[in-house]
Amino acid sequence: MDGKTQLGDFLQARRSQLRPEDIGVPTYGEHRRVPGLRREELALLAGVSTSYYTRLEQGQSLSASPEVLDAIAGALRLDESERSYLHDLASVDRRHTRSRRPAPERVPEATRQFLDVLGDVPAIVLGRRSDVLAWNRLGHALFAGHLDFAAPDLPAAQRPNMARLVFLDPHVRDLYTDWPSKARAVVGNLRLVAAQHPADAALHALLGELSAKSAEFASMWADHRVKACTVADYEMRHPLIGPLTVIQQTMSSGRGPLVVVATTEAGSPSRAALALLTQATGEATSQAGLSSDPAQTLPRVGKG
Repeated sequence: MDGKTQLGDFLQARRSQLRPEDIGVPTYGEHRRVPGLRREELALLAGVSTSYYTRLEQGQSLSASPEVLDAIAGALRLDESERSYLHDLASVDRRHTRSRRPAPERVPEATRQFLDVLGDVPAIVLGRRSDVLAWNRLGHALFAGHLDFAAPDLPAAQRPNMARLVFLDPHVRDLYTDWPSKARAVVGNLRLVAAQHPADAALHALLGELSAKSAEFASMWADHRVKACTVADYEMRHPLIGPLTVIQQTMSSGRGPLVVVATTEAGSPSRAALALLTQATGEATSQAGLSSDPAQTLPRVGKG
């Protein structure tokens, strides 16, 4: 990834998304040929010279100090995730990253124990590229029951990948009532990861595949939106238990894979639906003699 190009593209995209009237920049009723702020207007807001900001946006300089980057972030009204992303882009060349094969991602034993303890809480373990490294039985049944339960144990190139599933798998796409919201969250998170790991060839291959196979992904990627997937509410339409609303929470120890859990409000119809899935998954496992795909024998219920 070319840090200069990515930095310039991000700055230009976010500048074009800011309307002068939203941040108190007077236009005096003039007609503008392009949307958003002009370079000189943003430079003035950030307290830097127009020529310096222009060089930065055109990729002619990556020497911006953290203080200057914070000033530009403030002028662009960036949130915490976007501000962090800006700093990562600006520091790509300074980190002297080397193109090398990253170590295989593995699930620590402590994480596997945590996954087992969760029991009736759907949970999956994701690598930084959103590869599914592990899931418990309820997580499998909720998010991807149409896949083999043992799929995360396959070689890295054959594992399920949640970003790929969200954009290219009809089953997973249909799970989300507001699919565009889920899709934008996936893209926003991938942008953060790409800035943090600019030399990850496998990640770039995934981004290229998704851009080639999904026009929607390509359009969202070009929008340069950044979003950390931490906590979000999603309405789901599960083919076996009907509609439910879950809170997806991403937990991280700071290093290693992420654990994503789905919870529901106590006493709600969603909690009852999840309990039904828990019961049905347990019954299916018992009937199949620890079958690798308990969802095959789950009873279908009306969607209500």
